[in-house]
Amino acid sequence: MQHPRRTRLAWWRGPSAGNRLAFTAFLAPAVVYVLAYFAYPAIQNVIMSFQDYSATTFFTGEAPWVGLQNYRDVFGSPIFGTTVLNTLLFTAGSIVGQFVIGLLLAIFFSRRFPLNSVLRALLLLPWLIPLISSSSIWRWMLDPESGVINYVLLQLHMISTPIPWLTSPSLALLAVVIVNVWLGIPFNVTILYGGIKEVPSELYEAAALDGATGVRAFRYITWPLLRPVVTIVLVLGVIYTLKVFDIIIGLTGGGPANSTQTLATNSYQLSFGQFLFGQGAAVSNILIVFSMLFAALYLFRTRRQADAA
Repeated sequence: MQHPRRTRLAWWRGPSAGNRLAFTAFLAPAVVYVLAYFAYPAIQNVIMSFQDYSATTFFTGEAPWVGLQNYRDVFGSPIFGTTVLNTLLFTAGSIVGQFVIGLLLAIFFSRRFPLNSVLRALLLLPWLIPLISSSSIWRWMLDPESGVINYVLLQLHMISTPIPWLTSPSLALLAVVIVNVWLGIPFNVTILYGGIKEVPSELYEAAALDGATGVRAFRYITWPLLRPVVTIVLVLGVIYTLKVFDIIIGLTGGGPANSTQTLATNSYQLSFGQFLFGQGAAVSNILIVFSMLFAALYLFRTRRQADAA
């Protein structure tokens, strides 16, 4: 049996050694980038969650090790249950709204009609606007006194008094979900439209001969072939939505009465509002665990699709 070290040396000194060196040279920057910008911050965040890291640490340079105390404080916080529930409602509402509207628009744009490409390009505008600018615009639109939405609803006699979209604890989360749905529609339309266009047109022609058109064609041809794309869209959408915080901060700041407080905004406010960096890191680690579950699901699904191809 050949010694493992000799095997490795033979691998490097073989006839394809130049290719392997080039492979390593191209791979090294990506490895360094991942280690520097993802692995190191993630490890530091985990370490910080076990330390009493606060504003005094900046002056003393000391962050005593406190074990699981930060996690106990987070789980024992009176708003932790509310933040978890709001995170789930915000994510579920956003994903359902983005996907349903995105799929309907993708089906609509898959048909040929004048200005199709122009309208699809305009649909990408929400992506081009900085998120903090989008939140400012929507904050004005949803203002109960001067907002354009209440003005239109009043003019159409659909409401009798202005709706306090962002100041009512029972409506604020719904308003934030509506804004996030608006932001996520372009992503869903783009990916689903590409998936629909990949369906061979011959299948629709053959189905039409058997009388399967419209809804029946979608049910028996489009949807089965689109299902792998749908899975990817939903999983990536959940991962992205779980960590959304800039829109919520810009619209409500987590209020009123913590009605729009999510794990992401709670982590931000603990760290940079109350300077409890240890507890903020603990909350963000909980959020990372949620995201990693869906990331693992995404990798599992993509691997299965690659194996099946």
